[in-house]
Amino acid sequence: MKPDEKIMARLKPGCICMGIRLDKILKAIEEGARSFDDVARTAGIGRGDCGGRRCREKVETILRKTANRDRA
Repeated sequence: MKPDEKIMARLKPGCICMGIRLDKILKAIEEGARSFDDVARTAGIGRGDCGGRRCREKVETILRKTANRDRA
């Protein structure tokens, strides 16, 4: 990830309900999380009022992109 992207990730929401920024989600994935449940346990997302409905799609999209990049 480029330095500018890291700065932006610190500002962007990852899980609105839990108040967790995107950078925490990305760190969980960099450290080996490979599913939404892995990321949820590591980053603390998905336990808010919506039960993960808001952040799940975002996390699964990032996981797909990461998996595709790793295969290339």
